[in-house]
Formats: sequence, structure tokens, C-alpha cells
Amino acid sequence: MAFFVASHSGLVAAVTITVIAMTTSASLPAESEGAIPVDGTVTDRLVEANQRYAAAFADPGMDAHPVLRVAVVACMDARLDLHDALGLELGDCHTIRNAGGVVTDDVIRSLTISQRALGTRSVVLIHHTGCGLESITEEFRHELEMEVGQRPAWAVEAFRDVDQDVRQSMQRVRTSPFMLHTEDVRGFVFDVTTGLLREIDPA
Repeated sequence: MAFFVASHSGLVAAVTITVIAMTTSASLPAESEGAIPVDGTVTDRLVEANQRYAAAFADPGMDAHPVLRVAVVACMDARLDLHDALGLELGDCHTIRNAGGVVTDDVIRSLTISQRALGTRSVVLIHHTGCGLESITEEFRHELEMEVGQRPAWAVEAFRDVDQDVRQSMQRVRTSPFMLHTEDVRGFVFDVTTGLLREIDPA
């Protein structure tokens, strides 16, 4: 599948979505450079990695306006490498992620700021196969209330039909009174075993 997007030079180019081979930290040998130090924490490892990153970092000279004027809403699942999967570069887009990639009030807040203050016009919504929200229910909130003595103010947004949930998310964006641009709102399901996007018909 291909997206047609504007490049940094203003030219229109086709970006092909390809299969991505993903390796997580959990699959690395204990003695490898990327492994979590035995005597440290995951956060220690991230801070060390940032120090190496900063040592070679050069200010790209960008402002906060995404080059492609697009906001991507996706699940927080660790198997989704959105920049690689969508052929994106630093500065191209806004990325908004949460459990399930569902459009909640806070996502509408971020999209509103993205469009009204920072110039984005397109919205891409990405759910995925094998999502954790398909394996729980709203009973999760009741269980939390029993455990901590306070009922969460937020909904779990669990679902059973990923296609239908993408449609619901598209509808929430398109009907929000705060959105300036709703003519280019498209939804997809990312297959975690192939790396391919499957577009969902909003009807």
C-alpha cells in the first residue's frame, strides 16, 4: 500500500508501506550492548542511551509545525514503529498514542491543538491486530475501584471488533466541533505479523 505525501522539498512522492522486522529489547542477548544492565534499571539504560544520542545530536533547525501537516493517532503497543512503518522522518508529523489508539477526549484535545495552533490538516488513525484492549472489558474499572477505593473517571474503551472501533474513532474526529479540518480523516488496522496497513471503510 502507498501513501502520497509531500516531501520536505514540496514534491509529491509515493511512500510504500513495507513489512517491518521488529526486534525488542527482550529478545537481545544479556551481554549485548542494548541489554538492560544487571545492576541498573530500564530508566538508567534510557538515560545512558540519551547521552550517546546527545553527543552526536545536531539541532535540525525546525519549529513545532509538522512538515507534512498530518497527525497520527495510534496505539501505544510496543510493536508499532510508526516512523519506519509510515516512511516518516523527524519533524514530519504529530504522533498521539494511547492504549488502543482510540479517540478519547484527551486525543481530541491534542488534535485540536495540532490543527488550530500548529497547522495540521490530515488525521490518520491506526489500530492494530492483537490489541490488548480486545482481551479486557469495562469491568477493569470496577476491579480498580475495588482495589484502590476510587473509581477511575476514564473509560477503558475496550472493544471486540477492531474495524468497528476504527470507524467509531473516525466518527468521533469528524463530528468534533473543535476540529478545523475533517475532510481527510482515514483509519487503518496495522497487522503486527506482516507490517501492513489495511484501510477501514468508514461506512
